[in-house]
Amino acid sequence: MHRYRSHSCEALRKSDIGTKVRLSGWVHRVRDHGGVLFIDLRDHYGLTQIVADPDSPAFAAAEVVRGEWVLCIDGDVRARDDAAINPNMPTGEIEIYAQNIEVLSKSEELPLPVFGEPDYPEDIRLKYRFLDLRRETLHENIMQRTRIISTMRKEMAKADFNEFSTPILTASSPEGARDFLVPSRVHQGQFYALPQAPQQYKQLIMMSGFDKYFQIAPCFRDEDPRADRLPGEFYQLDLEMSFVEQEDILNTIEPVIRNVFEEYAEGKPVTQTFTRIPHDVAMRKYGTDKPDLRNPIVMEETTEHFAGSGFKVFAGMIERDPKVEIWGIPVKTGGSRAFCDRMNSWAQKQGQPGLGYIFWREEEGKLAGAGPLAKNIGEERTTAILEQFGLEAGDACFFVAGDPKKFASFAGDARTQAAEQRDLIDKDRFDLCWVVDFPFYEWDEENKCVEFAHNPFSMPQGGMDALENQDPLTIKAFQYDLVCNGFEIASGGIRNHLPETMLKAFEIAGLDKETVEERFGGLYRAFQYGAPPHGGMAAGVDRIVMLLVGAINLREITMFPMNQQAVDLLMGAPSDVQSTQLRDLGLRLIPVAKD
Repeated sequence: MHRYRSHSCEALRKSDIGTKVRLSGWVHRVRDHGGVLFIDLRDHYGLTQIVADPDSPAFAAAEVVRGEWVLCIDGDVRARDDAAINPNMPTGEIEIYAQNIEVLSKSEELPLPVFGEPDYPEDIRLKYRFLDLRRETLHENIMQRTRIISTMRKEMAKADFNEFSTPILTASSPEGARDFLVPSRVHQGQFYALPQAPQQYKQLIMMSGFDKYFQIAPCFRDEDPRADRLPGEFYQLDLEMSFVEQEDILNTIEPVIRNVFEEYAEGKPVTQTFTRIPHDVAMRKYGTDKPDLRNPIVMEETTEHFAGSGFKVFAGMIERDPKVEIWGIPVKTGGSRAFCDRMNSWAQKQGQPGLGYIFWREEEGKLAGAGPLAKNIGEERTTAILEQFGLEAGDACFFVAGDPKKFASFAGDARTQAAEQRDLIDKDRFDLCWVVDFPFYEWDEENKCVEFAHNPFSMPQGGMDALENQDPLTIKAFQYDLVCNGFEIASGGIRNHLPETMLKAFEIAGLDKETVEERFGGLYRAFQYGAPPHGGMAAGVDRIVMLLVGAINLREITMFPMNQQAVDLLMGAPSDVQSTQLRDLGLRLIPVAKD
């Protein structure tokens, strides 16, 4: 028999009754039932119940074991009594009558409990992550992550992609966040950067004649953490294709993502054909470029109903400024004054003056609008709003006014808040869509200049002609995001592969030829020697896993995460280094001035 185990703690079944076995694992819990000791023994695979009564030769050893001790147990497989069968456990019909218990390792008193998984302070969970990972839910989340990544690889192979690894030590690249810099010992005073993404390398792979590339790529960004973005590092399903247009990429990757979701959705519906939504349409309908399509609320412009109306606040704004629009946010079942007041109060807490509203109710056999706005604009305009949105008695509509560029995000938040308050969101499905036609440039108000809105390597729609003859702020990019349930889970674009177009695009953003050659020398040089039209995208592995396992924080699907302050409490990073290490690198620390 094997030194430590003949079976795992999940393997034994009714058919094994009468056999002698050896199991090893951790003590999940110990129960004393009238002098008979029951030990739940746990390993990576599952649980098996161990029994030791006073007649067992292992009873004396069983009396002293404690939670999370590591044991090796020899015993006989027996059938459980009918009343003791546990149908929720794969091993629930059997138990092991212990003949011998060997203590392989003892555990000190636990700083956090493993059994039962009660809520516990995050700093303790992260400091003792090796214990936290023994908990069933987190342990299974990590295993599910492994399975999902394996499926991603299989789906990419089915689509004829090849997996290539790209360098970790590279040059700094403007991906929109701060780089993690690595000082060079050989070239003192110079630095490598950890890749924010393999953007330039995957394009260079296309320059090298490889047609389809992918990898599960580690990426590093020195940015502030939040629930759906960990500090430091993350992983993405990175890919690139040659001789393709935008639709080729969307049509190739859509079944990959759909199949991954369907395999792990546990029966929840998954969108079969992903809707394509232009960026400006998404902003007007949903107030965000990451729309949650499970939310049935769709915003529409209602300016005409308030122009010249008796509601002087809106009417005056419309008259004074042609940029002003009034957007309506229709809310089914929201037609009570109490709910409308709560929404108004919420808006004020967001720093807004409030939310105008109308709600409808039955009065004397007909629908009537209620609230201050209804009284001011009159029955005809109120009815027109009702009909525009297809509302009924018991429904409401909220209104925001001003320049849409300034209020769209708030309107989107109001849409989400209203739907959550009225429980309108179907949380038992995965709703996916593409957001396309992103703006190529945007205006930087602080620096009074034009800058890239998103990825500077994307191809502008219209190419060189658009760059030379169009207002930069009206140019669209061949760029697209994949969104699921309000989360951006992938982003990509068709690349700008022509050197003269690349230079012109960067020139508009304020970078001259010398700067482009200095910062993107490898890529720019490759474009001079026959660059195929190409494009790609990157899907966030962490966010996809988070959605599929139903977690609300990336820490629940990441093996060894940092905390919110970007500190690894388990390993003690970041940490001080020895002066000899700094000397080897030609570095000297400058003390931080204290206030």
